[in-house]
Amino acid sequence: MLKAKDIMTPKPITLAPDADIATAARTLLDARVNGLPVVDASGALVGVLCQSDLVAQQKTLRLPSVFTLLDGLIPLSSTRDLEREMERIAALTVGQAMSPDPVTVAPDTPIAEVATLMVDRKLHTIPVVDKGKLVGVIGKEDILRTLLDGPA
Repeated sequence: MLKAKDIMTPKPITLAPDADIATAARTLLDARVNGLPVVDASGALVGVLCQSDLVAQQKTLRLPSVFTLLDGLIPLSSTRDLEREMERIAALTVGQAMSPDPVTVAPDTPIAEVATLMVDRKLHTIPVVDKGKLVGVIGKEDILRTLLDGPA
């Protein structure tokens, strides 16, 4: 049975939280990947930046629906969600645009589990972490390649 360590990209390209958005977009395009791990100065994984995080900057901000009660406006959705969406649209750095606290897998995680996480959580990029250290990354293309190689 194939495991994460068998299909991951070891020593992945990473981004720093203080990198600017243009640099991040160029890195994603040049590397031809959907997402990259974001690590701080000590090398700790702090997030993942995907193309969709950057595409979100071009979208129209949806204002929450409200209703009036006793001359007051009451939002029907979380103001926290609106604030986060506004932060992402206005992001100038990777740290502002990334998805923090990413889902990770261990090197010995079976690829069936990795694939399930990707589908159920709508993820395109999953960092592989061993003893708290980033050791690789798995993208959807890595899963697709296993279909070409035949059954393990």
